[in-house]
Amino acid sequence: MDDVQLSAAPHPQAKPGYGKIAAPEQAPRTARDFAHLPAREAAVAGYLDRLPDGADISVKTLAAVLPLWGQCALRTALNRLATAGHLHRVRQRLPGEVTRWVTRTYFSRTPRDGAWWARFTQRDSPAPTAPPPPSPVPPAPPTNPALATATAPGDPDAYGILASLGGAAPALALSKADCTALAPLLVPWLARGISPDRIRLALTAGLPSPVHHPAALVRKRLESKLPAAPPPPAPAPPPARAECTECRAPGPPGAFTDGRCRACRPEAPRPPVFTPSLTPAEVHAHASRVRERNRR
Repeated sequence: MDDVQLSAAPHPQAKPGYGKIAAPEQAPRTARDFAHLPAREAAVAGYLDRLPDGADISVKTLAAVLPLWGQCALRTALNRLATAGHLHRVRQRLPGEVTRWVTRTYFSRTPRDGAWWARFTQRDSPAPTAPPPPSPVPPAPPTNPALATATAPGDPDAYGILASLGGAAPALALSKADCTALAPLLVPWLARGISPDRIRLALTAGLPSPVHHPAALVRKRLESKLPAAPPPPAPAPPPARAECTECRAPGPPGAFTDGRCRACRPEAPRPPVFTPSLTPAEVHAHASRVRERNRR
């Protein structure tokens, strides 16, 4: 790195969460880490290796701090470092309502093959989290002995909560028929995770005096005070995607070899096409014609 011309200003940092990210499980630094690379790529790799995490390693920034090369030369050097396994770019979607994709750039002093980068990308991607299961609502113990022995079809929790209203507010003592008729209106409350204590508070707070029709009042409050449904859980972010170092086409990590997609990888050389050899009779006939032409 002694022959690399650096600018006087310190290397700028990228925005939080961007910039260089050092890959894990790297070998200790030695003087022969990048000896297998050409001179320019080895100098750029040595400079990137000494930068801290979060440093801005975009082409424009590197061209400003490494004036020896221009942006085109540095872009080619970075692509060759990706092909050699030292650099890996991954496109990830940021969580949120607006779809935004960012490119994470990982650097490894130790060269990695495509299989290692694919495993690392899948391991580094955030796993989707499932919403926690709703906690079961325990049935409320009946406080009225006369209502404790009553049974009715339908949801036993909803029926038990309605039957226990008389113990919390005597003006709301409901009959067995009223509890059976009102139990379906209480099922949405329980489905949204509302606790029995909160349900009783919502039904018994601020009662008028006197209560002429308890069942009608409870029905009105069950319909008008139903809490809003919780918002659906945010969708899990899609898995990280790699991109081709040549054409920037995104794709799954396993679809790239040495950082390049199938369309950008050089094809294997085709064997030359040989014409079939002449038969011995044709060779002798051709030689006779040549000798006869020379004699003439």
